[in-house]
Amino acid sequence: MMTRSRSADAAKRSVSSSTNEEELERNNSHVDFRSTTNGVEKKTAGEKNMKTHQASLKGDRGNIAVLTFLYVLQGIPLGLAGAMPMLLQTRKVAYKDQATFSFVFWPFSMKLLWAPIVDTLYFSRFGRRKSWLVPVQYLLGIFMLVLSKHINELLGESSEEGPSIIFLTGIFFCLNFLAATQDIAVDGWALTMLSRENVGWASTCNTVGQTAGFFMGNVVFLALSSADFSNRYLRSQPSSDGVVTFSGFFYFWGIVFLITTTLVGLLKREKSEQELHGEESVEGVVDGYKTLGKILRCPSILKLIVILLTFKVGFSAADSVTGLKLIEAGVPKENLALLAIPMVPIQILLPLYISRYTAGPRPLDLGLKAFPYRLLMGVVIMMCVWWANVVRGPGEEFFPLYFYLTILLVYAIHQVSLYCMFVAFMAFHARISDPRVGGTYLTLLNTVTNLGGNWCQTLALWLVDGLTWTNCIGASVPGLHCSGKTNAKDCTNAGGVCQTVVDGYYVESIVCVVIGIVWLRWKGQKTRSLQDLPESAWRYQ
Repeated sequence: MMTRSRSADAAKRSVSSSTNEEELERNNSHVDFRSTTNGVEKKTAGEKNMKTHQASLKGDRGNIAVLTFLYVLQGIPLGLAGAMPMLLQTRKVAYKDQATFSFVFWPFSMKLLWAPIVDTLYFSRFGRRKSWLVPVQYLLGIFMLVLSKHINELLGESSEEGPSIIFLTGIFFCLNFLAATQDIAVDGWALTMLSRENVGWASTCNTVGQTAGFFMGNVVFLALSSADFSNRYLRSQPSSDGVVTFSGFFYFWGIVFLITTTLVGLLKREKSEQELHGEESVEGVVDGYKTLGKILRCPSILKLIVILLTFKVGFSAADSVTGLKLIEAGVPKENLALLAIPMVPIQILLPLYISRYTAGPRPLDLGLKAFPYRLLMGVVIMMCVWWANVVRGPGEEFFPLYFYLTILLVYAIHQVSLYCMFVAFMAFHARISDPRVGGTYLTLLNTVTNLGGNWCQTLALWLVDGLTWTNCIGASVPGLHCSGKTNAKDCTNAGGVCQTVVDGYYVESIVCVVIGIVWLRWKGQKTRSLQDLPESAWRYQ
């Protein structure tokens, strides 16, 4: 029978573990100047657990392997979704289309809305977490198998009309929605699958597994599907395709999802609620939503929410458009993806180092100090995009090595300022969270933080085309212009060339930096003063 559980805290704790800044991105493994901060606190917990309980893993090694593999599966659709903007950019889609596709990254920032349902509704005979995990992963596998038959058509490879943006957005939104639901179920199952002394390993399984899955679905996929990369490094005889095709990659992982889900459903037993708690719980699903409502009525929380929804506006152009502009300038997408590999040690060690300075009572001080430096890096990043358009000499096909080294250095410095802000805000969230409902509190704040990045990045992508001015030069028909695909095609058919007079990316980058400076003067002191509020100001009634 379908059962409702009062143990919503388990899901609330699980959801909070993976709602950090830009999750799909969220373990980002390609250089697009987004956050790659998912799992910072998880790594810390896992490393502490590794030292403390290394001798007691004997009974949980199999469980750790199962959990890690489930998180690997979760990372695959996230990685594929993260790779799609680069693939679309090589097909010269409009930035408004990129903005439309960016909605696929929203489900992980919104899963708090349905997490209580996943936690409290289930078939008791089948298992609380398996009731959601098994059907969700079957759906993921079926989606991938169906997509493997149509991905080339959807990407516009056999059509002059280009990619089917709306359909692609709908498909990948569903994939990420299912992956987010699977994340809730697996996080909750980890708390009961592992023994009490090893439950801290759940965070390590999440970080390692999801990162590996994202890496395979993103960096590996982009590299192996590239004909240029395959011909240069993997083949003796050149070919027009990569060693991995889009359809083949989706088909392979669709089969993997179906087979492994069947094995987990049949062979992996889940402890019942009676075994765990000694009784079957029957309280309502609305409890979690009532708690959220009470927290949202807290005046201090409302002030913080306004800050979290607006403080990333100044970085939105650099975070969302830069990688696409580099591809537009001719930088191979697989090279951008591979640049992320040397960044991995920095992304692991940097948060651990920064945590030393955010452990006190005023963690936001460090984040606000890093704010102007991150704005400055936005200007530097903008200059790198301009440089990418002029660094190659006439007739040169490849970018020089020093260009990639410079991009890597800029990206590394950008990450320092980004992590200072991220860790500072996460530390502040942990400090103010009401211990009575810590999971719900953290999840709410992390969700709002993610939404604060998502909405402004989607808007930044949407505005690029509108801020770009282009002229039709040399056409046999006077009065033509290049605003939109149809007009650009008319210009080309008339023997003209579309020439960009003002690139909207540069306009937008400057405007965003100005907005960031205004925000710092407007909200900087108010943000700092939140640290002076008494503990009671953050408690709901």
